[in-house]
Amino acid sequence: MTLSVPLHGRTALIISECQRGIVEPGMGGFPGLVDQARKRNIVPRIAHLAARFRAANLPVFHLTIAHRPDFADVQPNSMLAAMARKGRSLVTGSPAAEIVPELKPAPEDFIIERSSGLIGFHCTALDALLRRLHIGTVVITGVSTNVAVAGCTLAATDLGYHAIVAEDCIAAADPATHYVIVRDQLRVVARIASAEDITHALMGTSATEH
Repeated sequence: MTLSVPLHGRTALIISECQRGIVEPGMGGFPGLVDQARKRNIVPRIAHLAARFRAANLPVFHLTIAHRPDFADVQPNSMLAAMARKGRSLVTGSPAAEIVPELKPAPEDFIIERSSGLIGFHCTALDALLRRLHIGTVVITGVSTNVAVAGCTLAATDLGYHAIVAEDCIAAADPATHYVIVRDQLRVVARIASAEDITHALMGTSATEH
């Protein structure tokens, strides 16, 4: 039995940081996150959801991080930023910065790349593009549950969007962290749903409505 998922206005899909150097086995710099993304099977689910959005003529946004080669704009003011500078990972144009092949963007998709920071709403055109496309609801997927996904969800809600987190399309570096963040943080600022719930909601909503 699926849950009813209300979609307010046009809906966009956000895919957070599903890049080779983050979630691909053998390349990801965070083994726990790679393992959980694989065990939770998030990439195939996100791919299916993205196909449903495109079929409904609804936009798909890929949020990526790709650093300058000199890392000049990355301030080591967090453990993640310090690790990025030290490891010189996810450099623009490198294989690690590429989106995983299973989620290869379609020509109509939007790619929102940033060179620093933790979430895709800061210092990017994401908010402006969503507003130009008359988006009222964002469905958030990808990694990681406790950093980029949580930050993106908070930012979206704070900016006035209705946020839906596709719980079976996100992952953290360990199951306990994922569970606690979803239970204690995300559920109080967004609606928690499954990919199946969201797919059923899309099937009942045409792209020309609203």
